[in-house]
Amino acid sequence: MLNCERTSVMNIENAIRGARNPMNSWNRMDSEYNEEGEYILGPNDLGLAKRLRKAGGDHRKYIRQILVSVDITAPLYWWKEYDTYKVATVANSTSTMHKIHSKSFELEDFSHDRMTEGTLAFMETVVAELEKIRLRYIETKKKEDWYDLIQLLPSSYNQMRTCTLNYETLINIYFARRSHKLEEWHALCRWIETLPYAKELIIGEEE
Repeated sequence: MLNCERTSVMNIENAIRGARNPMNSWNRMDSEYNEEGEYILGPNDLGLAKRLRKAGGDHRKYIRQILVSVDITAPLYWWKEYDTYKVATVANSTSTMHKIHSKSFELEDFSHDRMTEGTLAFMETVVAELEKIRLRYIETKKKEDWYDLIQLLPSSYNQMRTCTLNYETLINIYFARRSHKLEEWHALCRWIETLPYAKELIIGEEE
């Protein structure tokens, strides 16, 4: 399970203006904001952006200036793989260490959409045991109960992080992970495809 919420794409205007700096071609800028406050690339700017995207990393530095903020909820086993992309990313997560005991454990707190029937039944017993330990910890505040929670917690536990990335990082993620065996990566790639000008600037599709 992976869910992307509260997506914001920022700084496209400044990135495109910067892309024109090497040739001093600012007079050819033809983009503008629409009534919804979205920055719409004109034919000149979009054409330049696509040519630089196609020319490779040395020429598409402007893409690193297009920023994306998003809240991603995903299981711990996926976050472990996501941490490969620490370059040009920032993430603030909900705290497992400090807040693990603050709410009751429920099956929906865990990714279980691919579990077989027998494993799902066993998972329900694990969740029930975690809740029993949690209630005991709230009552006693014993450190051994807290450690039981932390060390028993399955890697399918869902955590939410607010992530900041740029379009260059998203290019790397998209092409490295679009065929990955984890469905969570496919879900993230589908989200990437919905971003403004993703087809032209991230995926690099030809018309």
